[in-house]
Amino acid sequence: MTNKIDPEVPIRFGNLEFLARQVVEGFITGLHKSPFHGFSVEFAEHRIYNPGESTRHIDWKLYARTERLFVKRFEEETNLRCQIVIDNSSSMHFGGKDQEGRRSSKLSFSVECAAALIYLLKKQRDAVGLSIVSDQMELHTAARSSSVHHKLLYSHLNRLYQPDEQGRNKTTSTAEMLHLLAEKIHKRSLVVIFSDMMDNEARPDSLFSALQHLKHNKHEVILFHVFEREKEYQFDYRSRPFRFVDMETGKMVRLNPGDLKEDYIRKMEDYFRNLRLKCMQYRIDFVPSDITRGFENVLLSFLVKRSKLY
Repeated sequence: MTNKIDPEVPIRFGNLEFLARQVVEGFITGLHKSPFHGFSVEFAEHRIYNPGESTRHIDWKLYARTERLFVKRFEEETNLRCQIVIDNSSSMHFGGKDQEGRRSSKLSFSVECAAALIYLLKKQRDAVGLSIVSDQMELHTAARSSSVHHKLLYSHLNRLYQPDEQGRNKTTSTAEMLHLLAEKIHKRSLVVIFSDMMDNEARPDSLFSALQHLKHNKHEVILFHVFEREKEYQFDYRSRPFRFVDMETGKMVRLNPGDLKEDYIRKMEDYFRNLRLKCMQYRIDFVPSDITRGFENVLLSFLVKRSKLY
């Protein structure tokens, strides 16, 4: 579907848009079909049908009552509005190696996916905005479709892509930030969230409430659950004493992973199974995103699935 991507490309060129273009152009060439579609707004009124025009919006029920052809008029046909949300808490800086042997963090994976989505939406002439959250709203731009706005988004992503010390000991409040976003996004939108959901394991109901808030406001929601399978999900460490440091609080604990591996895996599976089921219940598209697979494989698999739904 697309050529193999040189993992050093974005670093060497310092340009995420170059990487995004490689991925998206290959996807478009392979499918010729968009995975995202705009929203139609509410029905406004009827008008008389003009012979020769499309019959798509003829109101056949009204024709059955009046024996006259009327067409439904809508207030506006809108392109898609998309808001991309990236969790920038310290836990998102955790990572490993992908299938190509390239080191990747959950944050860099999310940034690469976001860059490709922005390029795809740009090709569709859709409006896109970016929100970066942790324990506060670090960035929020409204959805726009201008080339100047796209360059601004890529500049924000490039800064986020560079590793620095500012990401340490920074917690996140995903639920609170999603509630805030639900109030900030006034028009119906596609909301794409990249997060490891690590802050809500002890209080999952708060996260589900926030997701429900977005759905209640008629937004379509896609949740990319970003994780590193080997260490973070399967707790695959040698059975010997380790010192573990909480990336968000800085707290340290010494333990032997073998003593609690079975219980750890069971609790992780239970939590994310519940998250997956809740997303199904609220009609939220849940995308498990193992960073060791590489962002191209995860994102393109998702886009292919989306395209086949339409």
